Amino acid sequence: MPIQHFGARPERALTPAVRAGDWLFVSGQAATDPETGAVVPGSFADEFDLAFANLTRVLHDAGADLSQVVRVLAFVSDEAWLGQYNERYLAAFPHPRPARTTFVSPLTLVKVELECQAYLGP
Repeated sequence: MPIQHFGARPERALTPAVRAGDWLFVSGQAATDPETGAVVPGSFADEFDLAFANLTRVLHDAGADLSQVVRVLAFVSDEAWLGQYNERYLAAFPHPRPARTTFVSPLTLVKVELECQAYLGP
């Protein structure tokens, strides 16, 4: 099975996505500048929107879209933001939504980080 890497650059530790067969694994995407990797701080809504835009861009760069996402893993840095997270998640992913796991973890530099797996098979 051939492995393809999308968006990998030698100066960055993060490979945005890896395709293995019919599966695409998208690394955690946060409120970061796509060129520099620098965090772009803002409100929870601002950070979610940028993280989601980065996730969508990585999917697109790998030839996929949101309809192929089967699982989302999210890290939210404060339990107080779970309501906002759920509102934005419901708006971002149409029904039927992918399987989802959400962790509340205060040990992060950003308010939210999203990663996903997508099925690209027939």
